[in-house]
Amino acid sequence: MVASEQILTGKQLDLLCINTIRTLAIDAVQKANSGHPGAPMGLAPVAYSLFQQFLRFNPSDPTWPDRDRFVLSNGHASMLLYAMLYLSGVHDVNSAGQPTDDLAISLDEIKRFRQIGSRTPGHPEYGIAAGIETTTGPLGQGIGNSVGMAVAGKWLAARYNRPGFELFTYNTYAMCGDGDLMEGVGSEAASLAAHLKLSNLCWIYDNNRVTLDGPADWSFTEDVGARFAAYGWNVTHVTDANDLNALEKAYTNFLQTNDRPTLIVVNSHIGYGSPGKQDTNEAHGEPLGEKEARLAKKNYGWPEDANFLVPDGVLEHFRFGIGKRGQGLQQNWNKLFGDYEKKYPDLTEELRQMQRRELPAGWDKDLAPFPADAKGMATRDSSGRVVNAIAQRVPWLVGGSADLAGSDRTRLKFEGAGDFQPGSYGGRNLHFGVREHAMAATLNGMALTKIRPFGGTFFNFSDYMKPAIRLAALMEIPSIFVYTHDSISLGEDGPTHQPVEQLAGLRAMPGLVLLRPADANEVLEAWKVIMPLTHQPAALVLSRQAVPTLDRTKYAAAAGVAKGAYTLAEASDGKPEVILLGTGSEVSLCINAYEQLTAEGIRVRVVSMPSWDIFEKQSDTYRNQVLPPAVKARVSVEEAATLGWSKYVGPSGISIGMHSFGASAPAKDVQKKFGFTVEHVVEAAREAIMRSK
Repeated sequence: MVASEQILTGKQLDLLCINTIRTLAIDAVQKANSGHPGAPMGLAPVAYSLFQQFLRFNPSDPTWPDRDRFVLSNGHASMLLYAMLYLSGVHDVNSAGQPTDDLAISLDEIKRFRQIGSRTPGHPEYGIAAGIETTTGPLGQGIGNSVGMAVAGKWLAARYNRPGFELFTYNTYAMCGDGDLMEGVGSEAASLAAHLKLSNLCWIYDNNRVTLDGPADWSFTEDVGARFAAYGWNVTHVTDANDLNALEKAYTNFLQTNDRPTLIVVNSHIGYGSPGKQDTNEAHGEPLGEKEARLAKKNYGWPEDANFLVPDGVLEHFRFGIGKRGQGLQQNWNKLFGDYEKKYPDLTEELRQMQRRELPAGWDKDLAPFPADAKGMATRDSSGRVVNAIAQRVPWLVGGSADLAGSDRTRLKFEGAGDFQPGSYGGRNLHFGVREHAMAATLNGMALTKIRPFGGTFFNFSDYMKPAIRLAALMEIPSIFVYTHDSISLGEDGPTHQPVEQLAGLRAMPGLVLLRPADANEVLEAWKVIMPLTHQPAALVLSRQAVPTLDRTKYAAAAGVAKGAYTLAEASDGKPEVILLGTGSEVSLCINAYEQLTAEGIRVRVVSMPSWDIFEKQSDTYRNQVLPPAVKARVSVEEAATLGWSKYVGPSGISIGMHSFGASAPAKDVQKKFGFTVEHVVEAAREAIMRSK
């Protein structure tokens, strides 16, 4: 216990440390003239109690695999996290993930809060400094990630723990506010966590009764505790955030609950100690101001003129608390792991490969090319076959679907794959229910533990997932998003389900690898591109309808997918008059037009372009080989918005695409209505040739 010394000395040290957290937040926000001081001021005791008494975390090695995870979902309170990382003495790690002698967050970095190039940005960003477990700020995302971390903890324990070798026992704590619980993703995540009975998950709800606009009861009057009890959570209350004894009891209650997740509702005062701004929205999103900062410090018994003061004894107290405890816990774990390695060398190698984001030797051994077939298959079907082959070779590839596994073909069907369910946490198939947003946030949380996750739904519903996809790209983590029913050719379900603008939107996202393969062999090659990714998420966009499996003895090998775009069919003399560019199911349409135009004596090249972003990373030489600048006649064909295609077709080119929403009808009728026919492509090619002259 923290207060195991003389009672008076212990209480004095506790309060001194708590007020150090508060004043560091006040001073950093004040110096930056930007930020959110109120939440750190109110929550300082809550974080202090957790870190000093309960968090199983070694500041000297912040990437220890069995560490407890702490997520600050209300990321605007970032100075609370930065102060805790500094005071706890969390070490930095190098590019190989090994701890260094440097601090992850120094006092100088706190003084550079919200400044360019600092390690203390406005909201916590994964990868900038060790100890930041995930990027938060968009409310609800952090608690969504925490569900993924808890899922991963359960799965890791089920797969790797053995009698006498409890390698994975970590808990996940997430601090959240009203905004997190108002956001839909928060509700989805809470419901999913309750269903899965994630007893290793604890959310700490900052019930300060204030939002950015004003009193919370202007917009939020529900009984949060009752709501979570109805979900199936264990709910406990702390009526005063400054009551360390009550906090200790609440955390202990969580640790003793083994059949469901826990919500700790903590009543706090935003801007605690500020005489003019406590319990007001003025303490939420702006500096206190010099005068108010001095008054708050006076209330704390702090030197009013002192800035960034860390009194003697504070750092030592943290080193003796979380520092000493964390080192001891990891030393014990390291010894256990050493003994485990001797007894279970194969499982140990799995763990090491997973933690390094490496793939097992021969992971793609079972990926055989698909034979040519004019009738072909939907790319969702070939993807289902490919992912099942890969998953048998990569044991930590774990996936699921938003209640659409039968439609998006994401279910792992091989013997032993199983379902991840309460009491059966070793399954490889997750059932997210109709919770697309929480699915994406959960996948990100799993990826942050180094499991390789994938999740599927219809492409149109990627809109529900967009904030989490964006954060995966920002964090540079290799989550895999599988999307089917990728165009108007899904037919009868109509425009409510037919994607139009989604390709353009996701292509605009920095860092996301998007692939829309044309046939079964391009699907196979797309998975070969996706699996080795270590710092990029991927979106795989697939068809509902069957597409021909192209004859690769007649057309170019699908291995060209690795370069984003490639010449699939060439003019007889290698000097095309016109280039047809397509993605996905429209590539076969381009091929049919190519055959007709070639028969007419027109020299045509077909370029399959499954990934714009990968193509853009190729050399100028390669890109000019595929799309020679001298060939001005170009036609793009894609059942989606044409935004972005002008870069590739140029001013003389033509883009056949969507300029409205789709329609409900059989696929062939929809395709004809919107001009996706061989005749229209042939006509456009002729027109493009005329324009280019």
